[in-house]
Amino acid sequence: MTRDTIRLPRDVAWLLQTLRGAGHSAYVVGGCVRDSLLGRQPGDWDLCTSARPDQLRALFQDRQLILTGEKHGTVAVVLHGKPYEITTYRLDGDYTDHRHPDKVRFVGDLAADLARRDFTINAMAYAPGEGIIDLYGGRKDLAAGIVRCVGDPEARFAEDALRILRALRFAARLHFSLDPATGRAAEAARGTLQNVSAERLYAELDGILMAAGAGKVLAQYGGILAGAVPEIAPCMGCTQPGRWHCYDVWQHTAVAVEKLDPRGQDTRGARVLCWATFLHDIAKPLCRSVGPDGAAHFKGHNQRGAALARTILRRLKAPGYLVEGAVGLIAIHDAPLPEEDSGILKSLNRYGAVFLRRLCALKYADLDAHALTPEVARRREDVAAFERRMGVLAKTGCYTMRQLAVNGADLMQAGMPAGPEVGRALHGLLFAVMEGRLPNEREALLAAARRPGAY
Repeated sequence: MTRDTIRLPRDVAWLLQTLRGAGHSAYVVGGCVRDSLLGRQPGDWDLCTSARPDQLRALFQDRQLILTGEKHGTVAVVLHGKPYEITTYRLDGDYTDHRHPDKVRFVGDLAADLARRDFTINAMAYAPGEGIIDLYGGRKDLAAGIVRCVGDPEARFAEDALRILRALRFAARLHFSLDPATGRAAEAARGTLQNVSAERLYAELDGILMAAGAGKVLAQYGGILAGAVPEIAPCMGCTQPGRWHCYDVWQHTAVAVEKLDPRGQDTRGARVLCWATFLHDIAKPLCRSVGPDGAAHFKGHNQRGAALARTILRRLKAPGYLVEGAVGLIAIHDAPLPEEDSGILKSLNRYGAVFLRRLCALKYADLDAHALTPEVARRREDVAAFERRMGVLAKTGCYTMRQLAVNGADLMQAGMPAGPEVGRALHGLLFAVMEGRLPNEREALLAAARRPGAY
């Protein structure tokens, strides 16, 4: 954290040298400086400069340029297929929509430009020979693990409401906490998140949930997140007395997200699991009742939760695969798993092995956020036993039509007339095989098909 030299990619160093050689000041700025100080490889390198957009166009006229951000001072220069954004030092005007400045004013001063940025850890600049320019304590906050607004947090969030979720995304990604004043301002301004487009809300929430520190952020900042997903608020403080739980609904959800193990999943699978875990108990407050023994019950929360999750995900304009994948898991996340091979094969037939592996991962996370009791431990072992046997049967069992030892042509060749009866016969033979009433052998299946009612 004490380093003063950042190793720049060759193209970035060339851009800085070109700008400075033309008499302009220029620095790399923002996330690339932050990540470099943390020892991380930056994904993008952004530059800021005293050069105006017209000067940038003239200076790099022989290069491919992207000018979609020019009115806000940004010109992207494409080098070796990669765009590098170069933004003129600027001050932002009013943010009447709580998202975008109504206008910008170009300035020649780096300090003024850094003052408009969101968080101290993103308000540092660097240039070879000058070292780190840190006017707002960004390095100190990096060392302390703090996300802090530059200047007045209320003003920063009033300018751009999406910064509220960005603060949480950085906290989740970096395992940081919000500075107390920043956290209070974020919660006070959470209602302004309703002014942000659904696509932007989804992207930031997704960034939070896919980060390694998501569970702890949910546990600490549920009140802030409720500005983006109002259904969270009733979960906070919704107690679950009884022999199964040790947390209220929201803290249980946060711990489940923290415990979720997405290893072995592709990116889509991990995303489906993160969102399913986040929303798996979202309908519990709507289903809560208390029995004579004082224990809380949540009858029907699976199905009602699936419907509510679908509403939330569609409102956020989430991708279709995510909506269907997460809703499908939530609908049966608390249902018992079959123990016998016939039941496991039928589950494979209905859901497929990929879905069932995701279901097991969700169940593990859910159970690991319960009370540590022998009953919970037994349920977890039941899931493990199902997963082990399901893995074997997924490779060796017969649970789809294409795995049957006969097909429609075989049945018709054996004398069955073409038509719907062929499909019904194959379906019946498959279920007989899954239930163990018939072996998956060609002659046995053909013999059964010749005998009405044999399967």
